[in-house]
Amino acid sequence: MNIFSSLLSSPTQQPQVKKQRRGIEIKSEREIEIMRQAAKIVATVLKEISQMVQPGMTTADLDAYAEKRIRSMGATPSFKGYHGFTGSICSSINNEVVHGIPSKKKVIRAGDVLKVDTGAYYQGFHGDSCITIPVVEVTPESAKLIRVAEEALYKGIEQVRAGAYLLDLAGAIEDHVKSNGFSIVEEFTGHGVGRNLHEEPSVFNFRTREMPNVKLRSGMTLAIEPILNAGSKYTRTLADKWTAVTVDNAMSAQFEHTVLVTETGYEILTDRSKV
Repeated sequence: MNIFSSLLSSPTQQPQVKKQRRGIEIKSEREIEIMRQAAKIVATVLKEISQMVQPGMTTADLDAYAEKRIRSMGATPSFKGYHGFTGSICSSINNEVVHGIPSKKKVIRAGDVLKVDTGAYYQGFHGDSCITIPVVEVTPESAKLIRVAEEALYKGIEQVRAGAYLLDLAGAIEDHVKSNGFSIVEEFTGHGVGRNLHEEPSVFNFRTREMPNVKLRSGMTLAIEPILNAGSKYTRTLADKWTAVTVDNAMSAQFEHTVLVTETGYEILTDRSKV
C-alpha cells in the first residue's frame, strides 16, 4: 500500500526500511506483460476514484468501489488481508500520512487532501500506485504540497534507466522537495514490487548511506513513492496500529507509480493517462 505506500511490512516496526538482501528480481518479458495488466487495473481504479470523489462520501464508499472494480477485472485486492489490513485501499486524509483504514465514519469534506493507495494482484503479480486528490478547492498551501509531491515523483522517475543508481533518483526527489520548502517522510520508503507486494530493493526518497546504492538493471520493477509533509518530517502511528499521522498535524501528500527499468529509461506501468 505504497509501503502500502511502501509500506506494508509489519505496521509495528519502524522505521519501515528493509535491510538490503541479495535476490532483487529481474522480470522476464512474460512476467512484465502480466505486470502491465496488473498495473493497468490499478491505474484504472485510481483514475475512476479520482473522478468520482465528492464531499459527503465516506472512505468506505471508495473502498467498496475499488474492491468491486479490481475483482471485475479479474484481479484481487493486494492490500486486503495483508498483515491483517482490512481494506482494499489505504485512504489517508489531511494529516494522515499513510495506511489510513477505510471507514463508514470517515466522511470526505471539501478542502480535504485525500490520499488513495491501492494494489491489484493479477496472475501472480502485483501493481501498486497512489494518488493525492484535492477535494473540491483546497488551500493554496495544500495545492502546492500536492503539486510538488507529484513533481517529485516524476523527478525521481526521470532518473530511472539501466546503469543508473537508486540514489540518483533519491537525490532528485530530495532536491525538488527541499527546494520547495517541504519535508520528506523518512520512515517509509518505496520498494521493489512484482511477485510480492513488497520486494527488494528499498527505494529511498532521500540520500542515505544506510543501504547499498543499488545499480539498476533492465527488468527491475520499482514502486517509487515520495511522501511529503508541509511541516515536520516525523510521524506517529495511531492506536489502530496502521494509520500514520504527522506529529504536528500538518498536511501530507503522496504519489506512487509502479515503474519498469529499461535499457534506455523507464516505463510507467501504472500510467493513468493510458487507461
